[in-house]
Amino acid sequence: MFAVLKRELSAYFKSPIGYVFIAATFLFSGFFFWSFSLSQGSTDVSGVFQGMFYVYMIFVPLLTMRLIAEDNRQKTDQLLLTAPVSLFGLVLGKFLSAYIIFLLGDLIMLIYGVVMSFYASVNWALIFGNFIALALAGGVLVSVGLFVSSLTESQMIAAIGSFGANLVLMLITTIASVIPWQIVKDIISSLAIFDRYYEFTTGIFSFSNAFFFLSVMVIFLFLTVRVLEKRRWA
Repeated sequence: MFAVLKRELSAYFKSPIGYVFIAATFLFSGFFFWSFSLSQGSTDVSGVFQGMFYVYMIFVPLLTMRLIAEDNRQKTDQLLLTAPVSLFGLVLGKFLSAYIIFLLGDLIMLIYGVVMSFYASVNWALIFGNFIALALAGGVLVSVGLFVSSLTESQMIAAIGSFGANLVLMLITTIASVIPWQIVKDIISSLAIFDRYYEFTTGIFSFSNAFFFLSVMVIFLFLTVRVLEKRRWA
């Protein structure tokens, strides 16, 4: 796993992807920080985190599109599948490489809190709650992107597919609202990622919501392992 993790992390910084992702994160978060906090004279950064949720929906697919699709295209996936590493270790290594890059961009949010603390009283509970929410939501987006990447040889298709999947996950509440059957509506509504994310941004830490995000990550990692396992024996 660690060999895969090291290889993938190195690949991010040998290509523009890692730098572009982090730079885009800093750019958009800085813009939101100025718009929602500094220009308003407010220490409430909830708007910054909510804005970044939508930004990550677009940019995380670009971060994950090459993880497995590139190996499929270059036919190096067979080397990985026959390497002395478990499929779960392989998938986890690739997941963690993208997730670490994501967290490097996400850490700038805490720096904004430090900057504000020099000039005003800061609600650190709210900031950490938002940070944890974005970290959990980011984990889900990365796991979804990894799964979609395992289904294709095209990085472009992987990126578009991941964005489409993210959009469906975000619009679950809207989709549920047009379903006439209450039981089905309740079941679908319970899967709404943004609703659970929004609770964190208001300073409400829910273990059930945290468990939900972690469960979704595990499910998509498991599905990715199953896809690779099927390819191994094909």
